[in-house]
Amino acid sequence: MKFFLMIVALFAINQVNVVAQVISPTPEMASEAAKTVYSCPMHPEVQSKKRGKCPKCKMDLVKQTAAATPAAALEETAVNTGGKLRIPDVEVLDQDGKTHHFYSDLVKGKTVAINFIFTNCTTICPPLGATFARVQRDLLGKDVQFISVSVDPLTDTPERLKAWGAKFKAGAGWTFVTGNKPEIDQLLRALGASAARREDHTPSVIVGNDAKDVWTRTYGLARTTQMVTLIENVLAGKADESIAKESTQP
Repeated sequence: MKFFLMIVALFAINQVNVVAQVISPTPEMASEAAKTVYSCPMHPEVQSKKRGKCPKCKMDLVKQTAAATPAAALEETAVNTGGKLRIPDVEVLDQDGKTHHFYSDLVKGKTVAINFIFTNCTTICPPLGATFARVQRDLLGKDVQFISVSVDPLTDTPERLKAWGAKFKAGAGWTFVTGNKPEIDQLLRALGASAARREDHTPSVIVGNDAKDVWTRTYGLARTTQMVTLIENVLAGKADESIAKESTQP
């Protein structure tokens, strides 16, 4: 009988050890948790170990890792110094319901300014639209194409995008883009604008001269004069990084 009880006790102890091993975090898990930070999509230097809002632009902080901040992700997947922006030629719809291939129809050989919006937004997107409208008016007559990509293609139909653009009196040469979610998601990832929540999308503007392989980015709510100067420089085939960096200040 004593022998039987000893066997049962040893079995119980072994089971406790197994459970402890299962629920105890591994060193790798602990290390990964320690790396997790929340940072601003536009101001990667703003970081916190807790959720919150960026004190500079009031955007929600996004969960990231120390090795992959939003700015780093943008540089790796979109704007490559000295190289062409890798843009997928996915099929999209414009505000008139017309089908385009994003790269070959809207970007190839052109100078473009690209921002990211969704029509239900009541915070940062209306100012982004108003800024684009002012810049477009100031660059009237210049060969620059404006593109607003919806980060919420399931909601933003061509009709909704057209109505949204009309609020800002969008002129010819300003294309609003939506489409099937898989294609739009692929496009957003390539442009460094993918986010888990639509509210966390980047307020940056990508400016590029595809013909001359000149690409840069700036803050979408920069002063109109700064953005106009930056776009004019890119149009001429040069990107003044000092202007781009200055424009990132809200």
